[in-house]
Amino acid sequence: MLRTVRVAMVWLALCGAGAARGQALPNEPLRPLPLAGSFDPARAALGRALFHDLRLSRDNTHSCASCHQLKHGGADGKSLSAGAGGLLNRFNTPTVYNSSFNFRQTWTGRHSTIDGLLEHVVSRPSVLATTWDLVATRLAGDADISARFQRVYGDDVAAPLVKDALGQYLASLVTPSRFDRYLRGDSNAISADEKAGYAKFKGFGCVACHQGINVGGNMYQKFGAMRELSPGAPAGQDPGRFDVTGREADRHMFRVPSLRNVALTAPYFHNGSVATLEEAVDAMFKYQLGRNASAQDKEQIIRFLGSLSGEKMPPAGALP
Repeated sequence: MLRTVRVAMVWLALCGAGAARGQALPNEPLRPLPLAGSFDPARAALGRALFHDLRLSRDNTHSCASCHQLKHGGADGKSLSAGAGGLLNRFNTPTVYNSSFNFRQTWTGRHSTIDGLLEHVVSRPSVLATTWDLVATRLAGDADISARFQRVYGDDVAAPLVKDALGQYLASLVTPSRFDRYLRGDSNAISADEKAGYAKFKGFGCVACHQGINVGGNMYQKFGAMRELSPGAPAGQDPGRFDVTGREADRHMFRVPSLRNVALTAPYFHNGSVATLEEAVDAMFKYQLGRNASAQDKEQIIRFLGSLSGEKMPPAGALP
């Protein structure tokens, strides 16, 4: 009970005392992040150490943090990342921040849970290229890690517990922003330009796909919804979710990404083909909205997107 109270107090502090006292804005398509985190601090702390452990890859060269760098918005700033053995991934690395709020994981929505995602990245040849049995065996040979598992779980190192600790850590990577304070009633949390950008974000229809707690991450959408993709289009010709389902209706369909921290996670789109947020907004107007907008409209939307960056980001690096 005391731990729950402490967690809630931390989130209240992050969101700002003024926001906590304010009245939440009603009927908005975007919703603020929860005030209290749903994770166990001790397990998350162990997961933080594992997230940075190179023994999670077959050749001991990569950890989760190799591609999901917290100092780079939870991604790595590359169009496509190379995993263990140097193989390039098919998709741009998505941010791990707030990923527990996504309704599906990966660009094609291949997995519905964090546990499924962890199975995917550990075994995939272009990511960590190993097995959970090998990971657990390596970690069990480390006296310090074994002792930490005993303290936290009261049990020996085992694959299910490794996955649980990593999942708890991912659940802790939540980044409340100034915009969350605004949604909770603090009218001074964002600027006049950012408010204008939010109004235009809604008015142009961006919220049709980017809505809810994660400003996205809760539906699929076809890239090229309003204009057919050409060979030179930013998204290329990747079949998307079609490779998961085999359904023609899912061709070029992708999980809509969260826009939280989007100003920190260039390059953009599933293949990392767009270098700047300005170019990404242009592409969205062209291919997803089929609409034109003035330079001022786009600039104000970009300013609003900047307000979605976390005010206090989780600390980078493994715990000692």
